[in-house]
Formats: sequence, structure tokens, C-alpha cells
Amino acid sequence: MQRAVFSRGALLAQNTAAALESSLAPRSAPLLMRLDRSMSSLTIPPPAALLRPLEVPNRYLFGPGPSNVPPRVLAAGGRPIIGHLHPEMYEIMNDIKKGIQYIFQTENNMTISMSGSGHAAMECAVFNTVEPGESVLVAVNGIWGERVAEIAERMGANVHRMVKTPGQLFSNTEIEQAMAKHKPVLFFLTHGESSAGLCHPMDGIGDICQKHNCLFLVDTVASMGAAPIFMDSQKIDILYTGSQKALNSPPGTAPISFNERACDKMFNRKTKPVSYLLDMTHLSNYWGCDGQTVRVTLQCGALRHNGESWRQHKELAAYLYKGLEDLGLTLFIRDKDLRLPSVTTIAIPKGYNWRELLVYMMKNHNMEMTGGLGPSIGMVMRIGLMGYNCKKSNADMALHALADALKNCKKSKV
Repeated sequence: MQRAVFSRGALLAQNTAAALESSLAPRSAPLLMRLDRSMSSLTIPPPAALLRPLEVPNRYLFGPGPSNVPPRVLAAGGRPIIGHLHPEMYEIMNDIKKGIQYIFQTENNMTISMSGSGHAAMECAVFNTVEPGESVLVAVNGIWGERVAEIAERMGANVHRMVKTPGQLFSNTEIEQAMAKHKPVLFFLTHGESSAGLCHPMDGIGDICQKHNCLFLVDTVASMGAAPIFMDSQKIDILYTGSQKALNSPPGTAPISFNERACDKMFNRKTKPVSYLLDMTHLSNYWGCDGQTVRVTLQCGALRHNGESWRQHKELAAYLYKGLEDLGLTLFIRDKDLRLPSVTTIAIPKGYNWRELLVYMMKNHNMEMTGGLGPSIGMVMRIGLMGYNCKKSNADMALHALADALKNCKKSKV
């Protein structure tokens, strides 16, 4: 279908150019001569790739994201474009906002969907609520804490890290002791740490942050839609996620929400945010969160009932865990209650080169799985079955591919 669409597009462009030349020839020969001279002066030819139809392979995306998306979402990408000031667009964006409030379990008015990856929302949260020189506390037990710490340092914050090895938890006592010591204006914690496969408990942390007059920022890019999260009742001040994992959408959209505490800090700052593009003063206007009407167009994904989605991911994850253990593999997160349902991490099988295993599955099964990320590189392999891919048949395919790779890849004698 995609090849046909692009082929028709190329043919239409050629026919249009030919028709234009034919219509201009009898009336404007001098103009055509000038066009010919201009085109003959081009020194860089059009790349051959742009003259061919686009071809994209079908693959099983069983890594930590992006995930395969449902056909109806792919079809939605082919809908007509409308203007960002059209009344229909206002309705669409209001529907998107309500959907985000539902999956976040929040009533926050300052709830939008950004154009960009989860990193865009990550930077938006830090840039808007932190000013240069202010104290920021970051829990680092994987790649995402590292990223937030670096973002905060780049914009001039005084960053304090709580560091643990990938997969370990931060107790509420440890968090409160660090807050009392560093007096941060913002505390960051990852709910679904996809580099380690950990789903961090949230209860009680929001109360600690309020006690110490600190905003609570939570990353749910890998966990939203797969594991329970309750923004309002868990007293999370700023929450964001990404579209490309359990939310069944292509990459490039990042929902984010700010509560009244966060808005008060954000809109009463002494300095402007370091990013114009991510300035919530403008973004809130685009989304009508400030009572104005200017909006921006974004694509909405396929949202499902929260409870049903959480149950489905939990049940499939349990099925996958047993299958992996039956293969003799060791799960990286030992406590099953702390495992991230959307991304499962296994300890690299002893004696195997993990890169060879991944390459074998891609070559022979057209299937993507990945290794670790950041501090977990060389420690784990990651299997992601989330959103549209959260099916027992996909788990069976993944287990079969792993078994085949373990059988056919060389194993060292060490």
C-alpha cells in the first residue's frame, strides 16, 4: 500500500510538471528559457533515493520502543490535513486533552501533548520549573535519571544525584533525607525505568515533596498504559510520557501535565525559560489552557481503558516470565512485583555474546530486541511487548526466536 501511494505521488508530480511545461510553452517561451538556464546551473543532482518509491520493511518491534501500532492508527495518518484555527481542530485537541487527563488520572487544566519525543517533555518540565542556580535532586538508577541530571546542569541548575545501580529502588526515607539536605525545588524519579526493567513504587513520595516544598517530576514514558499511575492521588506535580510505547502511537508526541503547584512555580519565575520552543507560556496558549483560543495540531494515538490495559500487560508479562525461565534464562529484576510489565529485562546468558543473539534474531526472525542502555549496557537484554504488541502470540514468537538464537549462536567455554 505504501509503495503504491508513493508511486502514484511520483507519477502525479511528473504529470503535473509535464502539464505545466505544455501550458507555458505557447504563451511564455522566454520564461521557459530562463527556467532552463536556471536548472542547467544546478551542480548537485537530485539523489537517486528520492526518485524511488519509499520502502519500509515490516518488522516485529519487540524492543523497548517504538512498538508496532494498530492498523487504525496507521490509517489515521492518511486523514486530510486541516488548519490549526479550524473549529474542528479545537474539538480534536479538546478530545486529546481529555484522553491525556484520563490516562494520567488527573484533572489538571494544564495538560497538553507536545510535538516531540519524551526528551522534549523531559526538557520542557525542567526548563519551565527550574531557574539557574536552583537546587535539583535527581534519582539515578538507570539512563533516564542521568539524562535529567545532565539537562538540569546544562541550564545552570545545582544538581544533586542519588545514585544506585540499575534496577535498585530508592526508599522514601532515603528520598526525604536527601531533600532535607539539598532543599531542592524539583525532585525527579522514573516510574518505568526501561533501561533496567524496573517499575518504581510511587506511594508516599508526593507527600514528602509537599512537606519539603519541592515539585515532584515523574517520567512514565515506558510505563504509561502498562502499569498503574495516579497523578492526582499520588500527588505528582509534573507527569509526562511518550507516544511510541504502550499508547499505540508512532513516535513524536509527548503528553505532559502540570498541577497548580507546578504552574505557580512556572509562571512566577524571575527569568525566562532557556528554551523558546518549550516555553509553557506559549504552549499553554496553543492548547487553550490559558483561556485563549490559539491551538497547534498534533496526532492522537489509540488510548485504551486504563484498567483493562494494566491487566493485559500484567498477565502477558507473567506469561513471558515463565517462558523465559523455562528456557533457563534469569530475569534481571528478581522481585516480580517491581518488574516493568512493558519491558522485561533478562540477564545476559552466561557464555553468549548478547550482540550476536540480537543480530541472529533480526536476521532470521525479522524481530527486534535490544541490549541495555546507558549504565545497563552489557548487563541485560530487553524484550518489549506493549500496546498493540501485548499479545500471547507475540510472546510465543519472542520465546521461539530466543530459543533458536540460544541454540544456533556460538557459546564460549568460559
